[in-house]
Amino acid sequence: MADKTQGAGHAMFGLNEPTPSAAPATPAAAPSSPQVVYVQAPAPAPAPSAGGSGMRWLVGALLALAVIDLILTLSLRSDFKTIASKQSDQLDLLTRRMDTSDERYAQLRGQFQVTSEKLGLTEQELTRAHALAADIQKKQQQAVQQLNAAIASKASADEVNKVQADANAKIGGLSTDLAGTKKDLESTKSEFANALTGTKGELSGAIARTHDELVALAHKTDRDYFEFNIPKRRAQQKIGTVAVQLERTDPKRNVFTVNLFFDDKRTVRKDKAINEPLYFYVQGASSALELVVNKLGKDSIGGYVSTPKGFFPSATNVLGSRPGM
Repeated sequence: MADKTQGAGHAMFGLNEPTPSAAPATPAAAPSSPQVVYVQAPAPAPAPSAGGSGMRWLVGALLALAVIDLILTLSLRSDFKTIASKQSDQLDLLTRRMDTSDERYAQLRGQFQVTSEKLGLTEQELTRAHALAADIQKKQQQAVQQLNAAIASKASADEVNKVQADANAKIGGLSTDLAGTKKDLESTKSEFANALTGTKGELSGAIARTHDELVALAHKTDRDYFEFNIPKRRAQQKIGTVAVQLERTDPKRNVFTVNLFFDDKRTVRKDKAINEPLYFYVQGASSALELVVNKLGKDSIGGYVSTPKGFFPSATNVLGSRPGM
């Protein structure tokens, strides 16, 4: 039995080979019964359960929450740093403004102190000055009230009527003077208009365009004629007490502008046409004076001035001498 068992074990591991011996060979033994080998199969793997799947989902959710929490923490930390930086900048700005305000206040206080020292006024003296001003204003108001009361108590109805009558008389006198002045002014205007109308009527259609025509006109009318010739701009020529100055010319349009100086004043005649009579009144003249430009060039004009007979006795007229002299 022991041999069988040993043989079977050795047969499993391939050790049932015969060993040589010195004993003489014996006849072969009868074949033994078949050998049986038992092989144990591997244990089956455990089947997955529903509890393991839920655990994996839970772990995944926790990891996702951890990642989200980390992201939020980093974002909040960045926002906190930004806010802290802005607050730090604002704090620095406020600090600089406070320093500037303190410096400005110190300067103003120093200037005020220097000004007070220059004026020699102390705070106590300023207070006293304000008190004196208020006292003086109060006394003035009291004096005005007392004066009004005295006037009201002393003034009688007769005095008031007398003052009113004087005022009415003065106003009436001024009204009369004003009416007289207005009448004189209207009379002067009427005389001037009549004189100007008479002059225009006398010279209506009597315009000399050449020297010969001017001589003939001087013989026919009871007026004096004085020729002038101004060769350039801003130049002037004096005829008796009247000075004629050329301002500018426009040969394309046949117009000119002149300045007339008389009676200590200047009169501008602007954009007047050639051969157009210009009338003006001079103090002391019995009728208006007349100016005619009958020659017009580039920056030059020529013409004549007509005056009442004998108005410019020292000036030589176009005839050389007046008749009867």
